[in-house]
Amino acid sequence: MAHPHFLIVGLGNITHPMTRHSIGHLLIDVLSTRLGIPLTSDRGGFTATTNLQVEQNMVTLTFYKPRALMNISGRPTVQMLRKTAVNPANMVVIHDSVSHKPFTISPKFGGSAGGHNGVRDIIAALGNNPDFHRLRLGVGRGAGDLADYVLGPLSTQERQHWSVTGPGSEHVWRELTRIIQKSLKT
Repeated sequence: MAHPHFLIVGLGNITHPMTRHSIGHLLIDVLSTRLGIPLTSDRGGFTATTNLQVEQNMVTLTFYKPRALMNISGRPTVQMLRKTAVNPANMVVIHDSVSHKPFTISPKFGGSAGGHNGVRDIIAALGNNPDFHRLRLGVGRGAGDLADYVLGPLSTQERQHWSVTGPGSEHVWRELTRIIQKSLKT
């Protein structure tokens, strides 16, 4: 019997690792490390799939980092969604948010892209369907040019916070399990 399947997508730019803009990629790396499932590379990106128990339910989780640049990550994300036969409502997209304070997490289901071009591209690739989960990781705005700020390297404090042993990755994991539990009840 097939288990409920969830696709966890981390947005970022492969060309700018360890930056605020690529914090979604970082969290996919961190979560796959926490769970002991190495990511494998293919043409579209990096994936890892595992089965695990969430409360009384066995679920399948596929973690995915698109290789495409953030602003054009919609098509490969939807291709992975189809490949894993996951309903968009069982997808969680992890991405940076300049609208939220650093070190915060803001879960959201549906609605607009909130100015995030990667999320906007996924919505468009889904045929203008915004009905998927997002975990918006706060990076703040910083001083000066916004593009320079989000493409700037994560500070030591940010790297520690979102690391495998940091409180940020634990908080992300709790939010993911909460989303999965809630989805299983509906």
